[in-house]
Amino acid sequence: MSSDSLVIAGKAYNSRLLVGTGKYKDFAQTREAIDASGAEIITVAIRRTNIGQEPGQPSLLEVLPPSQFTILPNTAGCYTADDAVRTLRLGRELLDGHALCKLEVLGDPHTLFPNMPETLKAAATLVKDGFQVMVYCADDPIQARMLEDIGCVAIMPLASLIGSGMGILNPWNLKLIIEQAKVPVLVDAGVGTASDAAIAMELGCDGVLMNTAIAGAQDPVLMAGAMKKAVEAGREAYRAGRMPKKFYAATPSSPSGGLIGGK
Repeated sequence: MSSDSLVIAGKAYNSRLLVGTGKYKDFAQTREAIDASGAEIITVAIRRTNIGQEPGQPSLLEVLPPSQFTILPNTAGCYTADDAVRTLRLGRELLDGHALCKLEVLGDPHTLFPNMPETLKAAATLVKDGFQVMVYCADDPIQARMLEDIGCVAIMPLASLIGSGMGILNPWNLKLIIEQAKVPVLVDAGVGTASDAAIAMELGCDGVLMNTAIAGAQDPVLMAGAMKKAVEAGREAYRAGRMPKKFYAATPSSPSGGLIGGK
């Protein structure tokens, strides 16, 4: 592991890009895109993807084995805390007691915006039940702190609506969440292209989770590689510390002394 690893629930990862497995044309393309992304944590919608709950049907785990990837079961499609808890308990059983999970409780099928009262309720139940909860949430610093206080191992505010590709619409709220958090903060939802991922990392996010931005691209495999580079570049830029912005005051990057005709 590198000296700048992403650490979630005590485990270190080299990649700060987390990738979903939905919306690809087939399992072969899914695997090719995942490989190009360099992602080590792969999120799987329990209610939409077979990982053993449908015996005799092709299983995603045959293409993305848990021996090679950290499988992150999620509750996509759940609209109540009870439904989300029930879904993740099924996921834990299918994955032989795997505790790491992604919680999302949606408010409505049109926007897929998180239902925060139900999200908080589900998080409390899951943490008490021994789950390591990475939680999709609104970009609300107060509710993000509440989720951290409950015991979630990562906070994942949306940049914009799921699948919208609109990028980061409120960087100021993200900065507030990042500055107060003692657990990793990852942008989840809204990334559309590589520059969005780079901006999230430059803001100080610990990672980025995406699906549609890769799977919905004209060339998903090529976009997966672009996202890998963007996350790495954004992280390096954040660590390097950008130059301060100066309004109406240009400073030459090269010395002006000794120029021909100069003094």
